[in-house]
Amino acid sequence: MPWKNQGGGPWGSGPKGPWGSGPQPVGPRPPDLEDLLRRGQDRLQQIMPGGYFSGIGITLIILLIVAFWLLSGFFRVQSEELGVVLRFGKHVRTVQPGLNYHLPYPIETVLLPKALRVNTISIGMTLIEDPARRGRSIRDVPEESLMLTGDENIVDVDFTVLWRIKPDGVGDFLFNIQNPEGTVKAVAESAMREVIGRSQIQPILTGARNVTEQGVQELIQRTLDSYGAGIQITQVQMQKVDPPAQVIDAFRDVQAARANQEQLQNEAQTYANQVVPQARGRAAKILQDAEGYKEQAVAEAKGQSARFLKIYDEYKKAPDVTRERIYLETMERVLGGADKLVYDGGPSGQGVVPYLPLPELAPKRTPMTGPQSSGGSR
Repeated sequence: MPWKNQGGGPWGSGPKGPWGSGPQPVGPRPPDLEDLLRRGQDRLQQIMPGGYFSGIGITLIILLIVAFWLLSGFFRVQSEELGVVLRFGKHVRTVQPGLNYHLPYPIETVLLPKALRVNTISIGMTLIEDPARRGRSIRDVPEESLMLTGDENIVDVDFTVLWRIKPDGVGDFLFNIQNPEGTVKAVAESAMREVIGRSQIQPILTGARNVTEQGVQELIQRTLDSYGAGIQITQVQMQKVDPPAQVIDAFRDVQAARANQEQLQNEAQTYANQVVPQARGRAAKILQDAEGYKEQAVAEAKGQSARFLKIYDEYKKAPDVTRERIYLETMERVLGGADKLVYDGGPSGQGVVPYLPLPELAPKRTPMTGPQSSGGSR
């Protein structure tokens, strides 16, 4: 007959096999749920001898329910959050990160917006998943980035807006606007188009980015404040400012020509700054020389006039003597530097008489210094 009908087979009773005892459970046995419930009921019966529905039992149950209800008011605010406590749906206070308490539901509830986190919104570009590169790539959004400037040029502007919730405007942020990101994006795009529409294309592409960013940030902030949005714009960053792709090559040629024009103008201005002061210096020198010559000529003329007047006064006193003196001085001045020959034309004359240039034959004295200067030649 089979083993199972023989009280477990030839190896005895129970679930045994031919190699000994059967499988045994490993480790401690798990507690029985029914046993735990039975023990809990026994403990409650010891606490409440009259049963669950006695006066003491009902009181304890009510106290436990009230205790759990009161403890449900504790909540934790994370590091990037602010707790907005609502009392019957009305904002009553804002709490900082950490463990806090509010009156249990339905008296008070709490909302936990990410009020301390700086959010970023990109306009004119979007991030898309790129499976080929195993990451994200940037895709242009022309309907957001193409704008018209004040001088009727088209410019492609990609920019980002950094914003956060105002610490004192969390209630406005929660209750005054329904879609914060969409509102900020729409206002930022409108503000950028307005500022670009008032500006020329050349400053936008070169050195006026900071001015444009500041103007857009102020305009966005004023608009959001008028909405009561409770949002603070921390920064506007222009990522790319270029002409449209269809005309960018021609525009770069124009930019290069303007750069060459500015370089030539700077070189010409440098040359002018160098030449003009020199010319002004030479002109000033000529004027000074002319002024000096004028003063000298006037002084000489005045001196000669005064000398003539003095001679004339002497001439009126002694005309013959003065006339002879003038004649002698004139002849001395005329003949003083000329070679001279003396001619004796009388009957007893000898003709041409050699003239001995005694002044020229006389030894020339050299200036001496010291004690030797007193012992000159005689």
